[in-house]
Amino acid sequence: MSLPLDRLIDGCRLPVRMSGTDKYHDAEILSIKADPYGEQRFYVHYIDFNRRLDEWVPKESLRLDSVQLPTKSSKASKAASETACSSRASTPDKESSLQGLPSKKNRKRKAQTQLSTSEVVSADVSDVSNPPTPAAAVVTHSTSISSVTNSTNATNATNGSSTPNGTNGTNGNNATPTNVAALLANLSTTPQLPRQTGSMSLHQGEDALTRIRNVEMVELGRFRMQPWYFSPYPIELTSLSCIYLCEFCLKFVKSRKCLERHMTKCTLKHPPGNEIYRSGTLSFFEIDGRKNKNYAQNLCLLAKLFLDHKTLYYDTDPFLFYVMTEQDDRGFHIVGYFSKEKESAEDYNVACILVLPPYQQKGYGRLLIEFSYELSKCEGKTGSPEKPLSDLGLLSYRSFWSTTILEKLLQHRLQSENSNSDRLHLSVIELSEETSIRKEDVISTLQHLNLYKYYKGQYVIVLTKELLDAHERAKRKRRVIIDPSKLHFQPRDWTRRRF
Repeated sequence: MSLPLDRLIDGCRLPVRMSGTDKYHDAEILSIKADPYGEQRFYVHYIDFNRRLDEWVPKESLRLDSVQLPTKSSKASKAASETACSSRASTPDKESSLQGLPSKKNRKRKAQTQLSTSEVVSADVSDVSNPPTPAAAVVTHSTSISSVTNSTNATNATNGSSTPNGTNGTNGNNATPTNVAALLANLSTTPQLPRQTGSMSLHQGEDALTRIRNVEMVELGRFRMQPWYFSPYPIELTSLSCIYLCEFCLKFVKSRKCLERHMTKCTLKHPPGNEIYRSGTLSFFEIDGRKNKNYAQNLCLLAKLFLDHKTLYYDTDPFLFYVMTEQDDRGFHIVGYFSKEKESAEDYNVACILVLPPYQQKGYGRLLIEFSYELSKCEGKTGSPEKPLSDLGLLSYRSFWSTTILEKLLQHRLQSENSNSDRLHLSVIELSEETSIRKEDVISTLQHLNLYKYYKGQYVIVLTKELLDAHERAKRKRRVIIDPSKLHFQPRDWTRRRF
């Protein structure tokens, strides 16, 4: 027996036809709204699928004969936790330090979202592995960001008491009669939070709101893409069908006409900062988050559209951004980027990493990872990405670690054969020093590849023919690699620069 459509509320579970397919999957309704034509639309999360597949669907996509109404019992909490887990990063448990949370000493920033109407924010990002759907992003004007929660890390708190212009935010306790009307007007424009039922019962306030993707479409250069996740753009822009972004300075505007006017004034043809690498049409630019704050803020805001498990910061001063571009006769077009802290107590060499969806599946994700480790080699350090990794990030990093470690093992084996040595002696620490991959990541990769064997009272590394054949096939598929001779990078001591 079908349930009447008007009985559906947030938290109901039922089969829903996923867009672009004919298959029905169990899904939970997170929000309900009416479109401009008065038709009801439902924002659903597909159970056991990543949150980037969440979408608005029409009533025709719902199967009303198998509806589970939400309950307020403990079952709702259990279902909520299962739903949250299905969207979280898939960094495996008990893999040396891979699953460890950042220390409180290095990470004290807790995410918040603070909206104002005063400054431009924009960015660009995309994941490092295969996405289910193409997407890209543009960002817009007037969003002050204190920070946005990292749903997996549960770390990092910044003080969001000031606006981008450096003025103090309004304190409700000190509101005078003259600004009461303005405060009430702001409250009236605040978006309505989803009903706190089903899995939303564990997400209160802004956390519940950020589970729903708020930007329909973004246009960056010649690409138009659909975002994957929430990003705190101004409400007046998120209500538009598309947001337009300048592909050189990353300023975002509300219409194509505004973008055309901006392009006549924009003087940039490449990201601001120093070009530290160029090979063919590919270049890398190093951008200081303190010197180029507007660009860095815009980059972070756009990144949040495609990254669910990292934190977006308003304070970009402690970060460096390395933007990869492709060059043509019009300029340098952004492909992807990664960021890192100037000073990291945990020696992390990547904070966030992203390839824009139009450039995915071309080897650029691996290229970004390889470049981050080349920088670590120049600094004379071993590095590792911040944990936990997203599902796509984990796949990309495991692939890079595996091929890099196997190449080193094969090089040493060849040297051993040339020197007529019966046995090759190589420690994990030596592998770590030669590759700049942290020791814990080397160990977890060897375990993942099942190379560790216990033989005659000791652990040995065994390379099977199947593994070597797979490595050779993957090596032939690699389209681009980093040439260290073309890298012009001078490490800096950021500790001294504070004083």
